[in-house]
Amino acid sequence: MSNRTTVTEFLLLGFSDNRELQILHFVVFLGIYLVALTGNLLVITVVAIDHHLHTPMYFFLMNLSILDIGSISVTVPKSMANSLLNTTSISYAGCVLQVFLFFFFASADFALLTVMAYDRYVAICKPLHYETVMNRGACVQMAASAWTSGILNSALHTGNTFAVSFCGGNMVDQFFCEIPKLLKLSCSDSYLSEVGVIAFNALLGLSLFALIIVSYVQIFTRVLRIPSELGRHKAFSTCLPHLIVVSLLLFTGTFAYLKPTSSSQSGLDLVVAVLYSVVPPMMNPIIYSMRNKEIKAALKKLTEWRLVTKNKMSIVLS
Repeated sequence: MSNRTTVTEFLLLGFSDNRELQILHFVVFLGIYLVALTGNLLVITVVAIDHHLHTPMYFFLMNLSILDIGSISVTVPKSMANSLLNTTSISYAGCVLQVFLFFFFASADFALLTVMAYDRYVAICKPLHYETVMNRGACVQMAASAWTSGILNSALHTGNTFAVSFCGGNMVDQFFCEIPKLLKLSCSDSYLSEVGVIAFNALLGLSLFALIIVSYVQIFTRVLRIPSELGRHKAFSTCLPHLIVVSLLLFTGTFAYLKPTSSSQSGLDLVVAVLYSVVPPMMNPIIYSMRNKEIKAALKKLTEWRLVTKNKMSIVLS
């Protein structure tokens, strides 16, 4: 306990010691963050305002956007601030909060992606039962279950991680407080319980992924029977991006958390961490929504409404 309490802060991995490269990192991450923030906020806004989008698929998309904003906001702003201020420190409490929130948003995100796969399966394979199965109450329960599972999973991981004694230094070899990097600083066997929990979560994640694959095999089998080429294109354009995002999130995350620490390579670890923590929140609104005709139509309607309102206000004021 005394060894653990002597750690009052952690030092995160900087992208470079060169000042110009630090500024470049800040600018690149700022651009990514603004794209993710803008895209996800637009999805939330149009789904909330346009009653035509008050369907299960868009309800889950709105929840996904909220989780994505939370996920990327936990890691990227702190890394940007450190580069701008030429520092690498994060307080002990800040690290605990970062681990809890990141794991919460990531766990809930994956659970919600699984729910979305089920939604697409019912919509395409059992269209006559869709409104009955995916009714308002069922959708709210599914979304609430995803959020609740994220909280429980995060609490378990955070509690296990920070129950260990840190006496291997305070340098976290990652740009945010990543659990495997924190466990490397442990000098007691108590970290093995967290390793076991991570392994169990990986198996659970792979099991959910297997269910998603089974769902999509049935979806694609059904889609190939659709006589309309337009119908097939619409189904594939909805499902394939979903499968790509789930695969990217699962396999990069599993690699980061399960690979042996002895084979650690900072450059590779950094790329993998960016792939599972930064890329999905930025790409989700693009591949799920901005390519969607209904979302585009809602955005166009919202833009036209704002322009009309602005013109009316200008006329009144003049």
